[in-house]
Amino acid sequence: MITEKGREAGVLCHISSLPGKYGIGSFGKEAYRFAKLLKKCGVKIWQVLPLVQTGYGDSPYSSVSCSSGNPYFIDLEQLAQDGLLTKEELLAAQHEPGAVSYGSLYNERFVTLRKAFARFNFDSAKFRAFVKSGVAEDYALFMTAKRVYGENFLYWDDSLKYRDPDALEKLRTDFHEEYLYWNFLQYTFRKQWNALKSYCNSLGIRIVGDMPLYVAADSADVWAHPELFKLDRELRPTKVAGVPPDYFSETGQLWGNPIYDWEAHEKENYAWWTKRLEDALATYDIVRIDHFRGIDRYYEIPAFAETAVKGEWQKGPGEKLFANIKAEGRIIAEDLGIIDEGVTALRDKLGFPGMKVLLFAFDGNENNDFLPKNIGENSVCYTGTHDNDTVAGYVGTLATEEFLLFRSRVAQVLQEEGIFVRLGEKPQEFSQAFCRLALASKARLAVLPMQDILGLGNEARMNYPGMSEGNWQFRMQKLPSGSAMRKLRHWIKTNRR
Repeated sequence: MITEKGREAGVLCHISSLPGKYGIGSFGKEAYRFAKLLKKCGVKIWQVLPLVQTGYGDSPYSSVSCSSGNPYFIDLEQLAQDGLLTKEELLAAQHEPGAVSYGSLYNERFVTLRKAFARFNFDSAKFRAFVKSGVAEDYALFMTAKRVYGENFLYWDDSLKYRDPDALEKLRTDFHEEYLYWNFLQYTFRKQWNALKSYCNSLGIRIVGDMPLYVAADSADVWAHPELFKLDRELRPTKVAGVPPDYFSETGQLWGNPIYDWEAHEKENYAWWTKRLEDALATYDIVRIDHFRGIDRYYEIPAFAETAVKGEWQKGPGEKLFANIKAEGRIIAEDLGIIDEGVTALRDKLGFPGMKVLLFAFDGNENNDFLPKNIGENSVCYTGTHDNDTVAGYVGTLATEEFLLFRSRVAQVLQEEGIFVRLGEKPQEFSQAFCRLALASKARLAVLPMQDILGLGNEARMNYPGMSEGNWQFRMQKLPSGSAMRKLRHWIKTNRR
């Protein structure tokens, strides 16, 4: 729960950004060491991005299944300890230090995991119980069919495309080993993740996880439940998600996710959504709902459109979506972007804390909601998010006059808040200032991206919205230590009382 007593500190660092030998962060020893480091610094919250298996574009916000776990995060060394991989295979799976190379991982990692599966006792009682539970059923069938018949389910044979029971059973039987392989990946993912989460909880650290509002068009979710989306008879989306034109984009953003048929959801008493939320709350201690505004009103765009200009706002399900969920203190509303009174009223009625991002605060408007003096207690304060540049990166892009004005505004707020930080010419000095301001705010929870704690520039930026390549690649070369973490410990001790 987000505590109502005191003010807590959190760190945003996705699993993929952890260091390690195997090309991407994992649930291995570095994750446990990172948790111990957070504990030592007084951090009570570790926030991660969605842990789902990524699809095209490598985005954790676009997955083959919203209930899946990313096999890339499976700790290979644990598999070796379990006798499923050899030392030689571990050595072959190692990568040079550096940014995540998703292309290499895609070509190599599943080969390594298949070797582990070949040695796995899939007749064990625990695994058989997992398969029988159906937790990964739609995912396993979907991935099996992709492997056998091609990438997009729209082009599968009609009997499989429309999920004829006989066709599903034939798929499960004829390609049983493939079906078991995908179950194995999810079984192993959940086993390792649950162990890491339990360890974090034992240290007094709670996990905040992200849940995207929408799902991908080519996903097990749409394939298994086409009746819950606005699709035509061929199961192609008729309406897709996005946001309208604004100051940042003349044509808006065309995301392409299929739009929910909320009337269909209401007829089944939001059963699919209730289960999805329950699964997320079982996976994490606290869930941040991405694009919360779409629950109040959402922007839908004709599927054939080339831009988001011709979209329309439609009424969303509102508070009815949460009627069957008991999650007091366990949900954060990502209420950024185009926010109106309806979104604010819904958030407040549900009692969810919203987000305040300091990078948006210094436009010269004294009434700016993101200024520290305007941040209320029922908020989560961030220096920035995964969709923004780092603080140092942003400062480094400012022209001279812009920089001087920005520095003046930040210095004034620092003075008002009683925080002494020298602001010279170095962008890293602004990272420190923003971290201090977030921690000193009235928000019950302040969350600092790891990049800002370390004072990194835009080379460490996580995502450029609208760009399909080059994102989600940031990874630490080693776990942070030394002065940066001593400063963090001091800041938390001083400002989060």
